[in-house]
Amino acid sequence: MEEEKFLENYFERYRGTIFVREVWTQLIELKNLISFTQSTGAKTIIAGNGGSAAIASHCSMDLTKNAGMRSVNFNESTLITCLANDFGYERWLEKALEQYGTDGDLVILISSSGRSTNMIKAADFANSNGFSLVTFTGFERDNPLHSRGKLNFWVNSFAYNIVEMTHQIWLLAVCDLIIGQAEYPAVSE
Repeated sequence: MEEEKFLENYFERYRGTIFVREVWTQLIELKNLISFTQSTGAKTIIAGNGGSAAIASHCSMDLTKNAGMRSVNFNESTLITCLANDFGYERWLEKALEQYGTDGDLVILISSSGRSTNMIKAADFANSNGFSLVTFTGFERDNPLHSRGKLNFWVNSFAYNIVEMTHQIWLLAVCDLIIGQAEYPAVSE
């Protein structure tokens, strides 16, 4: 019974994060921003640390393969370790944007706490260099990353898994919104 109560409370937390109706307008705006970016010949760059990097990779791949949108992420270990070694971990993402980004690209940064120095430096670089910026954060609403984007998504939770899974659901909902359906084959013939 105790475990069932835990799960009941746990899944109720998701109801309070994922199904925030006010977010729907922002999700539609993000869909339009990704589509506009694609129409200009630019690309969508998605990045995060740890679990957020996995979310970035998943979403980037779905945008490219399933939605037909040009998207990349920076989860290549040699890229991260080379740039972190040469410029410091705090600047590796900023340097990756400098080397791989082009004017007009859309940058989506995912950080549960919104306090990761490398994300903040990358956001400031994006804003100073002709990129559109979207942020996904959680924890405290007034975290440093939350106010830096054109669109700023925030999950009202201090639980890492709740924040990260909500980010993933929201981002993949945008992929499916671009596609126009939730059910489709993994491979089209």
